[in-house]
Amino acid sequence: MTPSAPPREPTRTDRLLAAVGGLVAAYVSLAVADLVAARVRPEAAPVTAVGGAVVDRTPAVVKEWAIRAFGESDKTVLQLGILLLLGLLAAGIGLLALRHRAAGSAAVGAFGLLGALAAVTRPDSDSALDAVPSLVGAAAGAALLYVLTGRLLAPRPGAATADRRGFLIVAASAGLAATGAAALGRAVGSPVEENAAASRAALRLPRPASPAPPVPAGAQLRVPGISPFVTPNRDFYRVDTALVVPKIDAGRWTLRLHGSGVRGERVLTLPDLTARRVVERDITLACVSNEVGGPYVGNARWLGVSLADLLREAGVRPPSEGGPADQLVARSVDGMTIGTPVEDVMDGRDALLAFGMNGEPLPFTHGFPVRMIVPGLYGYVSACKWIASIELTTFDAYDAYWVPRGWAARAPVKTESRIDTPRPFSGPAAGTVMIAGVAWAQHRGISRVEVRIDEGPWRDARLAAEDSSDTWRQWTYPWTADPGRYTLTVRATDGTGTTQPEQRTGTMPDGAQGWHSVVVTVR
Repeated sequence: MTPSAPPREPTRTDRLLAAVGGLVAAYVSLAVADLVAARVRPEAAPVTAVGGAVVDRTPAVVKEWAIRAFGESDKTVLQLGILLLLGLLAAGIGLLALRHRAAGSAAVGAFGLLGALAAVTRPDSDSALDAVPSLVGAAAGAALLYVLTGRLLAPRPGAATADRRGFLIVAASAGLAATGAAALGRAVGSPVEENAAASRAALRLPRPASPAPPVPAGAQLRVPGISPFVTPNRDFYRVDTALVVPKIDAGRWTLRLHGSGVRGERVLTLPDLTARRVVERDITLACVSNEVGGPYVGNARWLGVSLADLLREAGVRPPSEGGPADQLVARSVDGMTIGTPVEDVMDGRDALLAFGMNGEPLPFTHGFPVRMIVPGLYGYVSACKWIASIELTTFDAYDAYWVPRGWAARAPVKTESRIDTPRPFSGPAAGTVMIAGVAWAQHRGISRVEVRIDEGPWRDARLAAEDSSDTWRQWTYPWTADPGRYTLTVRATDGTGTTQPEQRTGTMPDGAQGWHSVVVTVR
């Protein structure tokens, strides 16, 4: 018997191909996992599951930096970062496999186990099936890497060229197959998402028993560049931790109401809510991550039912009436928890369980089928999207998601104002320059807005008509401008007579404050 030739020493080309093999194996693994996740649950895809775990463990200051730096694209940037890191690791695993073939495949399997663990331990996971996409994807990637590495470990003299050709054929074929599978998955879609979309399309919003008053004719000023009084759904800000927007079948959605002071647990469906007395209100929402002059504020017409009425029917009393619970914890389908003062929900303001937004069912990105709205509170303590349960408890007994991460448990909206036009560093022509923008202090209203040019005196701006104290208010100031460089500053006074403080503070722990300024150069 002729003894087998010893394994040849890998060349630089072999090492390059091994790294490529690791990348192809990772690509196939993710494509197969995503295809399987489309049938199981889109949120169980490995990048989504791992990304969600990263979000939960990221320090609040880093999250705030990401929102400031990338805006609503922060989730895309996170996912691209995860893919880049995976790519580097995959290339390294390919090189490892060139030396230790089985170890390389085992490393791919280990990453599959990590993805599976992340998926089944997510707050929104309720089935061990969430582990399947990562495990199946890892199995496909590990097998492919084993085959590709075998092509580069040819023991026979003169076989390198043929084996490299075979490597490229197998790698290209696998990559094309994975791309086709991914395209097929997108074309076929997820049954979960298809059912959710169909349920939203079929939903007919009821007519409100208490419609919103008509918007006053003077609430929308005709000034180019000013924010519209009603923010279109497509332009309404979105700040949340969901890497994949939950798609919920309205026909299967339920809301569980339970906890301290609740007279018997209740489970409600969407038809249960739409059969109640429906109200419609214009309400401005603001995100606590909004910097001074930032974009994360918007005004919409919401359709829903009174949350306070629902709570009273269930026997809930606010603390001022002797109720045992001072915190309402809303839980989303993705596991997010938001804590809201019971007293604020039941003090007479229009706190809603909303299912309509600007005349249509809630968009998926804004909480379909049902979300909470509480005027006068920042979203992180009031505006739970994709709501699944409401528990009555106390602030001493439970910290909602953001509190352990450094945010305040209670956060009423601060009085803010913003210059929309002229834009920062713009160059308006000399003459009459219209300075305009919006101001908000939900549930207190805006009584005055003032504008200052450089360090000159404060001048009263003209206020648009007020819709309600729960909506923002437009304002405008005509400025006779000479050529030069100027700093324009705005401040607002709310309905209680309190004026915005000058000193700027950051968003943590309970919202930014300070005067908004822009610098312009008049030509």
